Amino acid sequence: MEPTNLAIFASGTGTNAYKIIQHFRTNPLVDVKLIVCNKPQAGVLEIARSEGIPALLIDRKEFYETTALLERLQEEDIGFIALAGFLWLVPSYLVEAYRGRMVNIHPALLPKFGGKGMYGMHVHRAVKAAGEKETGITIHYVDERYDEGDIVFQARCPIEPEDSPETIARKVQRLEHRHYPQVIEQLIRSHTGGGRRASQKPTLPFSPER
Repeated sequence: MEPTNLAIFASGTGTNAYKIIQHFRTNPLVDVKLIVCNKPQAGVLEIARSEGIPALLIDRKEFYETTALLERLQEEDIGFIALAGFLWLVPSYLVEAYRGRMVNIHPALLPKFGGKGMYGMHVHRAVKAAGEKETGITIHYVDERYDEGDIVFQARCPIEPEDSPETIARKVQRLEHRHYPQVIEQLIRSHTGGGRRASQKPTLPFSPER
């Protein structure tokens, strides 16, 4: 059975992208086929080069005003998309084409601390300022709004009184690296049965975990 071709969208250093690439390096289920990035200096582009994975640098006008990216994804026979620190709102034409086959990871327990502008350290500072006792990660399907797609999986970690936003960030990143590649694998298995194509959105295979 042929693998599912996976595209990873990222805007930053690419630590989650690297963990996903590592996870599927010897896994016949998935072929990480393409890295899509919107920032020329992003570290994820160096990861793509070092791993021998083609990278596509996109600009805002092309992303929002044309379907060139969708055409490239179709040319590469991309069956699933994982957002890994990708900061642009995904346009509706792309959401519709990959509805139920595109996921994002958010560094907080949605629906809290989500929405436009809530990414990276902005999230962790807000969590700390709110006096939260726990935080975590949320993996969710992508829809036309920031951080509002159906939740697939959550994992939590405690926040101690002495924790700084930087400490919280490190705790959350550990959860991201531990869980995101595995959740992607399970979603692809659920969606495709291990093959390349599918026509129906899978049921959510995960319950939020504590």
